[in-house]
Amino acid sequence: MKPLLTVIDLQNIFGEPDSEWFTPRFAEIVPRIRRLVGAFGARVAFTRFLAPEQPAGAWVKYYEQWPFALQPADSRAYAVIDEFPVESTVDSNTFGKWTPELAALAGDGGLVLAGVSTDCCVLSTALAAADAGAPVTVVADACAGVSDESHERTLEILRLYGPLVNVATTDEMLAG
Repeated sequence: MKPLLTVIDLQNIFGEPDSEWFTPRFAEIVPRIRRLVGAFGARVAFTRFLAPEQPAGAWVKYYEQWPFALQPADSRAYAVIDEFPVESTVDSNTFGKWTPELAALAGDGGLVLAGVSTDCCVLSTALAAADAGAPVTVVADACAGVSDESHERTLEILRLYGPLVNVATTDEMLAG
């Protein structure tokens, strides 16, 4: 089975420069993600990070720090960017997107990850999926972090998890 391209949190809240969660280089990864989406055809899933209606546990303090993010799931901020008119998404109130729904979509094919942010939701998803036994490839140049330094440090950490987690480029993924 072919792996599932999982586009992590390509949402307005991370892509708009006036957002408190703006991810630098967001716009730079979009063309690479577009190429990957075209190559993976029907084996693509988009995820969304959503704020819970009522934060619980440690998330209470998190949302005290980021109160602007306490928006409903249907807010424009939480929509996938307009360039990708998706009909359905895998939604989660956690950083990691390795949910039962995503696991079922991936099947035995594993995951190819792209999106934002490398140092948060991509990392959390990659490690949870690898722990569950799914093969994972992170497409380095189709991910963006909160800073270039953090992005690169996270890729180095992910490489330590090989062969459970591989790091590749868009061209390497498309070459086969």
